[in-house]
Amino acid sequence: MKVCIAEKPSVAKDIAEVLGAKQRKDGYWEGNGYQVTWTFGHFCTLKEPHDYHERWKSWRLEDLPMIPANFGIKLIDNPGALKQFGVIEYLIKNCEEVINCGDAGQEGELIQRWVLLKAKCAVPVKRLWISSLTEQAIREGFEKLKESDQYNNLYAAGSARAIGDWLLGMNATRLFTKKFGQGKVVLSIGRVQTPTLAVIVQRQKEINAFVSEEYWELKTIYRETEFTATIDRIKKLEKAEKGLIYLGEHPFEITSFERKEGKEGNPRLFDLTSLQVEGNKKYGYSAEDTLKHIQNLYEKKFVTYPRVDTTYLSEDLHPKIAGILQDLKPYANLTAVLLQQPIPKSKTVFDDKKVTDHHAIIPTGVFPNHVSQDEKRIYDLIVRRFIAAFYPECKVANTTVMGKVGQVEFKATGKQILEPGWREVYANDASARKEAADEERIMPDFVVGESGPHEPRIHHGKTSPPKAFTEATLLRAMETAGKQVEDEEMREILKDNGIGRPSTRANIIETLFKRKYIEKKKKNLFATQTGIDLIDTIQNELLKSAELTGNWERKLRLIEKGEYSMETFKQELIQMVVDLTKEVLSNRGGMISIAQDVPAPVEKEEKVKREPKPKEPKEEVSIETLTCPKCKEHLLKKGKTAYGCSNFQACGFKIPFELMSKKLTDRHVFDLLSKGKTVKIKGLLIPGSETPIDAKLIMNGDFNISVE
Repeated sequence: MKVCIAEKPSVAKDIAEVLGAKQRKDGYWEGNGYQVTWTFGHFCTLKEPHDYHERWKSWRLEDLPMIPANFGIKLIDNPGALKQFGVIEYLIKNCEEVINCGDAGQEGELIQRWVLLKAKCAVPVKRLWISSLTEQAIREGFEKLKESDQYNNLYAAGSARAIGDWLLGMNATRLFTKKFGQGKVVLSIGRVQTPTLAVIVQRQKEINAFVSEEYWELKTIYRETEFTATIDRIKKLEKAEKGLIYLGEHPFEITSFERKEGKEGNPRLFDLTSLQVEGNKKYGYSAEDTLKHIQNLYEKKFVTYPRVDTTYLSEDLHPKIAGILQDLKPYANLTAVLLQQPIPKSKTVFDDKKVTDHHAIIPTGVFPNHVSQDEKRIYDLIVRRFIAAFYPECKVANTTVMGKVGQVEFKATGKQILEPGWREVYANDASARKEAADEERIMPDFVVGESGPHEPRIHHGKTSPPKAFTEATLLRAMETAGKQVEDEEMREILKDNGIGRPSTRANIIETLFKRKYIEKKKKNLFATQTGIDLIDTIQNELLKSAELTGNWERKLRLIEKGEYSMETFKQELIQMVVDLTKEVLSNRGGMISIAQDVPAPVEKEEKVKREPKPKEPKEEVSIETLTCPKCKEHLLKKGKTAYGCSNFQACGFKIPFELMSKKLTDRHVFDLLSKGKTVKIKGLLIPGSETPIDAKLIMNGDFNISVE
């Protein structure tokens, strides 16, 4: 028997369907020589300080730094996870081969390897590595299973990242909390969250320190075209008024006229960060919202793997593009022109050297039905960007006109769209139309030497402060961190591996909100006084600069390639933590407290928080986004008395809102659908019995519900 371990129940179900493992068991599917089971999130985690030494349970400066002799892992304290791990452990001990079907990325590899390690797996392990969950992708993946050892370096990099985050997060958080925290406030320090907060605080200080200044500019209108003087902005009104008098005494003369045709390159395909940026700009979605929507679309097989950091496709995808475009029937008016000729194999789209674990996010060709409005919007962004990538470039004419009035030089620029090219894809988009209209400024033809009367005027303006970050602009700053880095080599690295990773940036922003370090006003993000005080207290520049993340990311990438030792990396981090501890203990900074209207976090809760993503998104699943477990074709729908298959007349599947005299919560229904059973429910009244019982509801193979 071969055991497949997927990242979550829904993925296990998809894989089981393809493999023919159709018999539902407790915690796995079985059939055709396969047993398909699953994890859900992080089953294992690095041990906590008190797991190494009892004295490390208390937060004391004299115990710092905490450096375990060897790092160990443990199962998380969650009844559901412990039970499911027991299933996995049993299956592994009785199988001939394990197939790791975890999320195809660094974090996914780490999650599965830790589970296999904890389960003492002693049989050969293969790796399923796919970029979408369509039936075709799963079949092709199983036909080309990889050896698990091919991903040993990926696992090493994931382990190194987790250990590094533990060393810095655990030690620095206790260090700053006990040294500078007032009352029970926890001052959380992290490799990613601290430099991100520092970026926001720096912008906040620039805004706070900004003093607006008045200025005046000389402008004039000649042949219905506005020109602006090229001299520096004028600081005094009197000087501007003298200039206006001077301009009125001389005619306007054209000194130069240049029109150049050019091309506007097609927009790049989406990686996760650029999709989150676009979602925030266009619809005001938070990074976390966009990630949730795209993850749902991926799990429903409508788009490819979303947690990616490349905007390129692998070259072997080129033959499949026409088929995907052909399948996008609702967009036929846009794809028809592309399908009339071969799809170009442009290096700006296809480049194996620019593709790492996965390619850019694209549609699979499976068109979504019964999805939420938010998911439709995200899907539309992806599809239009995909289609636009294969359209011709947009051809424009850029015009620059120079003139003079007496001795004062003037300049005007214009732009005309000659052939819209890829802009056709966004022709019906109101915001895109407005943007194009704002950009386009058609200029008349001017002749050098011509002159004539003009209408000079004074423009009065004020200098503007730096703009506060929105989630869109913060994500871009996290992605590049260019302004925070002096070294050119480091800047290039940060373009790909800035502050954090694409899959964790949304969670980092949410963490800063939860810790009350930042707040949102409309779309803008601002640092709170607590956040500002924390950054001001940190004297170690490396800790709050993008360079720390840049150095770590570079070395982690090298570990992933087998070009850097994980042990060397660990020893460097230990030395950094030792040096940081000595530095902070000698610091005489002031105390930090949380603002009065914000409840102080409980220390115990803060201590156990980790850099890895928590599992909350699972709690937010809407029943109506799930597929009917019986027909496996249609989405579930909420009726007046039950959730049922949207094709109920033919399928007949339903789960009543009330069973055995108890109203079911959405959590109960979700557990029945995803795990086959609920947690223990109190006061169930079985028909024919007068005595209520406490029991779990289970769904059997015939999709009927009984008690356990």
